[in-house]
Amino acid sequence: MSEALVPDPNEHSVPARALPSALPVGGGTAPAPRATRLRAPLLLTLGVLLVIEGAGGILIFFARLAAGRTPGEALHVAGGALLAVVYAVYQGQHWSRVTPWRNRLDYALGLIAALSMAGALGTGLWLAGPWWQARVVQSSNDPIAYAPPWSAAHNIMSMLVLTFVGAHLAAVLLRDRASKRNQPASVARLKP
Repeated sequence: MSEALVPDPNEHSVPARALPSALPVGGGTAPAPRATRLRAPLLLTLGVLLVIEGAGGILIFFARLAAGRTPGEALHVAGGALLAVVYAVYQGQHWSRVTPWRNRLDYALGLIAALSMAGALGTGLWLAGPWWQARVVQSSNDPIAYAPPWSAAHNIMSMLVLTFVGAHLAAVLLRDRASKRNQPASVARLKP
């Protein structure tokens, strides 16, 4: 027997019989699913790694230009490898939740952020090869001659990640806020 679905333009549809159980019991308010997802350990881990990698990358970028040094390079490489794994898991879960594609600003910004992240992680893993060879295999402390096109691509993609991840998150939150303002009060209370 097929159940009637209640369409929600911002989230997946839910069976109509699930709505009453989702309402708070005793007059309290249930936390919104988005608020719960924003506190999920995987997303928090991803956020912390993005902050560490972003700050470390900016430090390395300017220190290399100003002083010819790369402080925190080992932490940046290890953090980048960990970020690649965490991001792959997160993005798999995220895409399975938000699919299919919708022709909206938040989706377009999310796609640009995802492609930029893939580019930053891919070029970063490629650049980790010469680092591994010099630091681990040869135990050398000499400056590493990274290939300029790979290094430039990594820097540009990283800056795009910082820009578009923030823009994607802002577009999602602003869309949610606008949709709550444009609904009758009775419908807004039913939404998670």
